[in-house]
Amino acid sequence: MMTQTVATQTPAAPLSVGRPAGKGIGLADNAVERLKRLLSERNTPEAGLRIAVKGGGCSGLAYHMEWAEKAKERDKVFEREGVRVFVDPKSYLYLMGTELVYEEGLLASGFKLKNPNEKAACGCGESFTV
Repeated sequence: MMTQTVATQTPAAPLSVGRPAGKGIGLADNAVERLKRLLSERNTPEAGLRIAVKGGGCSGLAYHMEWAEKAKERDKVFEREGVRVFVDPKSYLYLMGTELVYEEGLLASGFKLKNPNEKAACGCGESFTV
């Protein structure tokens, strides 16, 4: 008699949790915690962070982040633990697979985008090319 082993797979995590598998926008643990704190201080728990890519900067494209009270009609929305990130469809083309992290250092602290689509970036980290 032959025994058969059946492999089971755990369901894949949603794209918005942690670093996405090639698509989506991932939210690192430290970014989620910082955004929760900032949204609480603003007293706007329903708001989110809008991330966009615009022309400009020393490398051709630049990241832009701002608060948004709600998503726009065509936005892609990425959520983790109640924290939302809104991305317009055009910017999403440049941001697929990106992870939002929060870094604290001696000279500067802030959100950073780890974008696997970048071919080159300037020294400040806010301007890039694909």
